Amino acid sequence: MKTPVYMDNHATTRVDPRVVEAMVPFFTDVYGNPGSTSHVFGWDAAEAVDAARQSIAAAIGAEAKEIVFTSGATESNNLALRGLAERTRRKGSHIVSIATEHKAILDPLTKLGRRGFEVTLLDVEQAGNPRAGWLDPQRLGEAIRDDTLLATVMLANNEIGVIQPLAEIASICRSRGVPLHCDATQAVGRIPVDVAALDVDLMSFSAHKFYGPKGIGALYVRRRPVVRLEAQIEGGGQERGLRSGTLNPPGIIGMAKALELSVAEMPQESQRLRALRERLYNGLRAIPDVMLNGPALDDPALRVPGNLNCSFLGVDGEALMMSMRDLAVSSGSACTSANPEPSHVLRALGLSDDQTRASLRFGLGRFNTEEEVDFAINLLTDTVARLRKLSSTAR
Repeated sequence: MKTPVYMDNHATTRVDPRVVEAMVPFFTDVYGNPGSTSHVFGWDAAEAVDAARQSIAAAIGAEAKEIVFTSGATESNNLALRGLAERTRRKGSHIVSIATEHKAILDPLTKLGRRGFEVTLLDVEQAGNPRAGWLDPQRLGEAIRDDTLLATVMLANNEIGVIQPLAEIASICRSRGVPLHCDATQAVGRIPVDVAALDVDLMSFSAHKFYGPKGIGALYVRRRPVVRLEAQIEGGGQERGLRSGTLNPPGIIGMAKALELSVAEMPQESQRLRALRERLYNGLRAIPDVMLNGPALDDPALRVPGNLNCSFLGVDGEALMMSMRDLAVSSGSACTSANPEPSHVLRALGLSDDQTRASLRFGLGRFNTEEEVDFAINLLTDTVARLRKLSSTAR
């Protein structure tokens, strides 16, 4: 076994070698601009992009024309939220979301709030509940008003892995005439995702979360009934005018291949990851004063297979990570790792600052093994004991 061991697959994933193999020709051989319509180099690139678009759309139950390529889920979220708000503000200025969303949702909503939009952030089930982090659809229904122009609810949480009841939420939104956006960044490629079954109007996702390259993502934009957005990047009019800029064929081909592999291997991989997570949690719970954060692990419909979040009470999570150079985990979202504030997700579950600061997030993935899980258990057991001893001695 090689060290360090990587268990931070919610932050990003290693690109699968099969994906790299599919991408390489589009750096060296088929290197034309898909927008070049006057020669074979452009035609070949455009044909490959079209095939990849078809493949990605099929993987999520969409039509090819409903896929808009972006630089990643953060851009997709901004295009969805700001694009819809700026296009339809005459219909209202109220937006509904939940307190546990990723910063790529919360920060654009904060910006819209400074521009006069009213944002309602809903509470989720609290710590101690077997569905901790879950949103009761009825709560969202009660929050919708006549001037609500948009609801946005993530499908799977990036810190605690909770899976939201999007189909039920969508049914409520549809009955009230409110468009629904979904940040599915942690879900696509990890659990079955079908936009028709979920009945969402907009959905964001990113290749680097399912063993594809960084810098490429997509936004699903429903065509029937049509969802109209205001473009956020102007220029050459690519992607039907919704996202100008030269397309990234290697990234797009890599994204399509990564998603194809993830969907094909999902049944057995989900089962394997749940077994690894069970092994990890059973090992960690032998450490005194360890608390599971998020929903219970026994219901597959409630939590992403590779996710585990625990608090090691009496130990600072940052200090714990820094003491384990041979194990890569995190104390929250990678996008907020420079922020000294405790996780807003865990605080939203009702955890204290001490409990929140004592937390670690484990993201198990395709390349993790039982040997690595056992290594992590032993390393954490020894490190937690040592840090707690130092803390008690210091007192």
